[in-house]
Amino acid sequence: MRLPPMICPFCKADDDSVIDSREADSGAAVRRRRECNQCKRRFTTYERVERTERLTVVKRDGTRVPFNADNIMRGILAACGKRPIAAEAKEEMVRQIEDELYRDFEKEVPSVEIGRRVARRLRALDDIAYIRFASEHEDFRTIEDIAAEVKAVQESPKDVPDQRRLFDGA
Repeated sequence: MRLPPMICPFCKADDDSVIDSREADSGAAVRRRRECNQCKRRFTTYERVERTERLTVVKRDGTRVPFNADNIMRGILAACGKRPIAAEAKEEMVRQIEDELYRDFEKEVPSVEIGRRVARRLRALDDIAYIRFASEHEDFRTIEDIAAEVKAVQESPKDVPDQRRLFDGA
């Protein structure tokens, strides 16, 4: 099977050859290295499955907005600030949360549930980023609220990724 040609980003010709294809994003995409047959320059393309189903986010005030994974990334970026967290780790976190939401919810997802999932992953990744995110998500009102959360973080063990909970709600 011959793959359809892509438009070369350099010379705009639509005559290329696929040099290499491999799995990307843990199987969620295909990465292809291509070479333009006109200008001989190489470029990379990615193929991903486009989600046709739609999720609606139900905000705290009851309003509904279309789900947008970019909003999750903005929250994560704000929480991580200048923390030493790789961009790939942030992107993977967004991908995992998005996949979970589409798997666990049919049409509507509460915004607080999205916040819980982000907070849980940030807690496992970086305590400072978690506290920054929690201060917005939990809507802390006083310095005592923040201090209580910091104390709780210091006293509780971190979740280990992919570890099942022994007790519900713990």
